[in-house]
Amino acid sequence: MLKSGPFGGDQQLGSLISQGKVDVVIFFWNPMQPEPHDVDVKALLRIAVLYNVPTACNRSTADFIISSPLMKGPYTPKVRDYTTYAKRALPF
Repeated sequence: MLKSGPFGGDQQLGSLISQGKVDVVIFFWNPMQPEPHDVDVKALLRIAVLYNVPTACNRSTADFIISSPLMKGPYTPKVRDYTTYAKRALPF
């Protein structure tokens, strides 16, 4: 069971995404309410995009994902190989 976001749940979920253990993220949040852990939420969404995990942040997108014919069978998302990027020389 994951903890609440402010207690590290965002990082736990991000770790599961990077391990390939998450197929879909449905993450509802209130855009009218500032979150004290906003940086953590943005990091979680960044990881979901990086690993090409379908992500919904609103009801309409969640409905599209859940009702997609791709949900009825096996699906292997294409994950970009970032090896070259990770090994690039960094200017110091």
